[in-house]
Amino acid sequence: MPSNVTIATLRRPRGVRGEIVATPLSDFPERFAKLTRVFVSGRELEVERTWWHGEDIVFKFRGVDSPEAAREWNGIDVEIPADERVPLPEGEHYLADLIGCVVYDRGDRLGEVTGWRELPGQRLIEVGEIDIPTRLLAKIDLAARRIDADLPEGLRDLNA
Repeated sequence: MPSNVTIATLRRPRGVRGEIVATPLSDFPERFAKLTRVFVSGRELEVERTWWHGEDIVFKFRGVDSPEAAREWNGIDVEIPADERVPLPEGEHYLADLIGCVVYDRGDRLGEVTGWRELPGQRLIEVGEIDIPTRLLAKIDLAARRIDADLPEGLRDLNA
């Protein structure tokens, strides 16, 4: 499991008080209201407040008090410790936790999960040259770092 996970990406200053507009990357928007500290470029920052501005989340960090100071953080990810993530229901997993798991299709080793992509209506894990829809993952054993998939005939060739 990763030690920190990204929940937003800072984009640009907003206003004159050091506020920073960010793109939220969490499936749990309510989490932003509860933040008290985050990590940005490995540095721990205290969150004074957050609020929604349309689809964006706006951060105000203690000590970042001007547009010039806020501009330094453009394009940088906002992270939290992985153990502070919202707990998931039994049988569900964070995609980040699948990175490094070995994927098998009916006993054949396909390779390790190196990333994922989210498309409208589906999520894909990246395993070498193969993109596998998460709905085709039959069994996930995080402790063993193993995923068993049930791929339809021809999927391996489709992506190759």
